[in-house]
Amino acid sequence: MLRLGTITYNIAKDWDLDTIFKKLETLKYEGVELRTSHAHKVEVNLSKAQRDAIRKRFEDSPLELAGMGSAFEYQSTDAAEVKKNIAGTKEYVRLAHDLGSPGVKVRPNGIPRGADLDATLKQIGHALAEVGEDAEGFGIEIRVEVHGGTTQLLPNFAKILEYANHRNVYACWNSNPSDVKDGSIRENFALVAPKIREVHLRDLTDENYPWRELFSLLQGQNYNGFTLAEIPESKDPDRVLQYFRALWLAYQPRPA
Repeated sequence: MLRLGTITYNIAKDWDLDTIFKKLETLKYEGVELRTSHAHKVEVNLSKAQRDAIRKRFEDSPLELAGMGSAFEYQSTDAAEVKKNIAGTKEYVRLAHDLGSPGVKVRPNGIPRGADLDATLKQIGHALAEVGEDAEGFGIEIRVEVHGGTTQLLPNFAKILEYANHRNVYACWNSNPSDVKDGSIRENFALVAPKIREVHLRDLTDENYPWRELFSLLQGQNYNGFTLAEIPESKDPDRVLQYFRALWLAYQPRPA
């Protein structure tokens, strides 16, 4: 069985840490990715004592810290901006290490207007290699979200990983509409399959996305990580997450 969790973006963005533990344990979710800037306030300004307390809380709970979700990106034409994002990533990696998180999610976010496509993909890849090398020393995976106009197209995204060329730089599958070709994701999935360490799921009622095929492909390569609900906020989030879990269970591949 795959493992079910959620991202605090956006369904749980207004939940403090107490609420996250209480609700997700009750709803039988196994993990959570804490997206930066949300009400949980698990950020780099935490003291050592605060970090230790949060780590122990996860260790004592059936709920796991599936990962830390950052918004660091490296496609800017401003070298100083790229350097700032690299430094921020490294700081966030240290937070992840202190909390016991297995990884940090980063992203490309499109190609700047007028920029050369291949040169930008290479620039992103080289930045990822730097943060991947740094994070490896702390036992933290760098997980790159398939994200952004142009950069979310899997042939381009695969080039980014190729340019990174680092064993500690992985992919976060993002379940984008652009993954689908002739009703299937198989071709695009194959471009990054060995590198997938995290999966973001969208609305499972979307019949245009082949959810059953995705789950089958993941299980076919013995993926044992989290599949995380990245869904819009709701006035009744508990009920929405209950329905999401029911659909998630229904999409599991059936034994032959």
